[in-house]
Amino acid sequence: MKPKVLIIYTGGTIGMIQDSETGVLKAFDFKHLSNQIPELSRLNIDLSSESFEKPVDSSEMNPKHWAMIAQIIFNNYANYDGFVVLHGSDTMAYSASALSFMLQGLQKPVIFTGSQLPIGTIRTDGKENLITSIEIAAAKNSDGTSIIQEIGIYFEYSLYRGNRTSKISSSAFEAFASPNYSELAVAGVLINYQLKEKYLQIGNLELFTNFDNRVALLKIFPGFSAKIYQSLFNIEKVKAIVIESFGAGNVPSDDFFKTYVKDYLNSGGIILNITQCNTGKVDQGKYETSSFFDKIGVVGGNDLTTEAALTKLMYLLGKYTSKIEITAKLKESICGEMSLN
Repeated sequence: MKPKVLIIYTGGTIGMIQDSETGVLKAFDFKHLSNQIPELSRLNIDLSSESFEKPVDSSEMNPKHWAMIAQIIFNNYANYDGFVVLHGSDTMAYSASALSFMLQGLQKPVIFTGSQLPIGTIRTDGKENLITSIEIAAAKNSDGTSIIQEIGIYFEYSLYRGNRTSKISSSAFEAFASPNYSELAVAGVLINYQLKEKYLQIGNLELFTNFDNRVALLKIFPGFSAKIYQSLFNIEKVKAIVIESFGAGNVPSDDFFKTYVKDYLNSGGIILNITQCNTGKVDQGKYETSSFFDKIGVVGGNDLTTEAALTKLMYLLGKYTSKIEITAKLKESICGEMSLN
């Protein structure tokens, strides 16, 4: 039997064509996808599609939309061999990270893709991205199991683990990178799967969408004035803070900042420290400027991306009420989102 793949269109550049009269970009009906990409008829794959009632620009994406995508996959999980999510590239890494936490026990591929140019443009990168994503979503091992059994992002010949990926360019076709984790696959003449570890989730698929978005992001910079951000450390409004620190987790020795951080933690808040560097990880306590964090209970985020750090906190805050439990889970790799050594 032909493998079955469901294409889920949420919005974004890839689903746009230019109106011949007005020249305005508009979303086209994905039920007529083969008219735009006739090459799809040559794939030995049974394709279906489902679209958001109203396409969502990726800059408008939020936990409600993540839940909608996850729900579609959950509802259709038994009927398809794989899923391709068409999504705007700007926040694709956030959505892919979020779904890796929403869909625990995933044993089929969910491949996010999009494009830098609309599908109706002659030079579009969307056709190759879509065609190869579909092939990956349908790919099986000899025993009938899916080769990819997780959330991935496919862009410009590379498949990355979704919760390890960040967007790095607004203009290049190679728009994404996974700085601290190698590609799951590289597409050339053949699709070369190069899984350095077979990430498998045990048990049946579970859906959890009750994310708590009372999370803040604070990026440290030279000349940083803690007083400006005092209101951020308000436990009544902000339950957790991600700090993007320098290098291996370092921050300025600012007495006001130290006081805000300490008081916030003592009041029940959670702080996750990640590096603002593209590669490498946080190593709290390695330098004097990060030893304070280590002593008072700031959690080191290892090599988490910003996208994974924020969505992981939203997931944990929604699922658990105990700070001790949340802190413990932050130190674990729940779905391959960070390295543990």
